Amino acid sequence: MANLIQLRMLENLDGFLLVDKPAGLAFSSVVKAVKRKFNLVKVGHGGSLDAMASGLFVLLVGDANKFAGEVMGADRSWAGEIRFGKKTDTHDAFGRDVPAPGGPIPDPESLNKALDEFRGDIFQTESRFCSIRKEGSAGYEIADTGEHKPFLSHIYRFEVSAPDGGMSVFSLKGTKNLLVRTLVNDLGDALGCGACLAGLRRTAVGKFDVSDAVPFVKILETEASSFASFVLPLSKALA
Repeated sequence: MANLIQLRMLENLDGFLLVDKPAGLAFSSVVKAVKRKFNLVKVGHGGSLDAMASGLFVLLVGDANKFAGEVMGADRSWAGEIRFGKKTDTHDAFGRDVPAPGGPIPDPESLNKALDEFRGDIFQTESRFCSIRKEGSAGYEIADTGEHKPFLSHIYRFEVSAPDGGMSVFSLKGTKNLLVRTLVNDLGDALGCGACLAGLRRTAVGKFDVSDAVPFVKILETEASSFASFVLPLSKALA
């Protein structure tokens, strides 16, 4: 149990906490748990992360919240898995099945040809259905968010391995507003076989990389006296 002196010292802590969030956990649960355990006055974040996704989640402690816009506006990098031949209403593995186009699983040549159309500027339209996991919920729920208008995203890199049993792995870098699940769905439609996002991990946000992040479980096991060592000071993070 942390003593009052240690907790009061943390009240004035400023900086960036890079968390490696596990899949299946709502990002809001991470924010609340860290704030409560270490008695922090102000904790924000540099962009949400879907419950189904693991990886880099940037927490803003104290005065780091002044730079929320800068972090939220940064490019993102991702890695994940695609299931070809399966299509859902949420564009990910937790949605309800909808009829797939029925074409064959792509060979490497047709896949690489299709990928050429999914680099650079692209227009996306988010599915009206979204799989969510509320705090304390045991499973995913499907929410109807209504119809969405197309918007412009940019993809710097999108590499997909040759399918093996209908499954592929991918790496991706794009702008902050890029919807990965919608990208995967649209790729499947372009190939004529359908596809959905089977797994997702955020590997970078701007200059921050998941290799420098602290696993969420480790943070929860940390004593207050050691917590400050996990937080990047503003001077170092913004250099």
